[in-house]
Amino acid sequence: MASRSQRGKFITFEGLDGCGKSTQMEKLAVALREQRIDVVTTREPGGTAIGERIRALLLDSRTAGLDPHAEMALMFASRAQLVRETIVPALAAGRWVLSDRFTDASFAYQGGGRGQPAARISDLEQWAAAGLKPDLTLLLDLPVDEGLARARGRGPADRIEMENAHFFENVRAAYRARAAAEPTRFRVIESSRPLDAVLAQVHGVVATFLDANQSGAQA
Repeated sequence: MASRSQRGKFITFEGLDGCGKSTQMEKLAVALREQRIDVVTTREPGGTAIGERIRALLLDSRTAGLDPHAEMALMFASRAQLVRETIVPALAAGRWVLSDRFTDASFAYQGGGRGQPAARISDLEQWAAAGLKPDLTLLLDLPVDEGLARARGRGPADRIEMENAHFFENVRAAYRARAAAEPTRFRVIESSRPLDAVLAQVHGVVATFLDANQSGAQA
């Protein structure tokens, strides 16, 4: 188990709605705990009592008229609470944090999807999210039509899932562009494959990351 004197690791799962982020994150959490790693799981928007209330507002189909500026402000409000209440204290205590989305989602959804300037999102990342970046980001990539079919097959679509395919193509393109720009942090995983194949790759990527982390700690 990680020493209390060591900072924990921060791993995020990103991708379109329906890509399997939540499932893969929870399975990874189980595997890491079996290796005696102290793990915290969370999600965005949400992850705290206050953040979950913001999440409910953001995803409510009755708020379809929410302005893109207001949407982004609410996303970062939830994130600011999560960073300070949960993520930073957990990392400082040597715990590993797994999050279903983080700031990359704002670059993809509010940036790529809504057209908000990347510079503005970067400024908010520094201010509201305290400049916190993940140590490793797993981008579960799949075609838009497949993601929408999966997401909408779970039940009534939320406010964001109600967007059209063009919106999600822009979101996917923004995600892929960020992965290409930061290849040392991102690992792109094709999530249209069977669940077990995706799970095996996720575990393989994290095992490599864990080995590198342990080697670095011993150096």
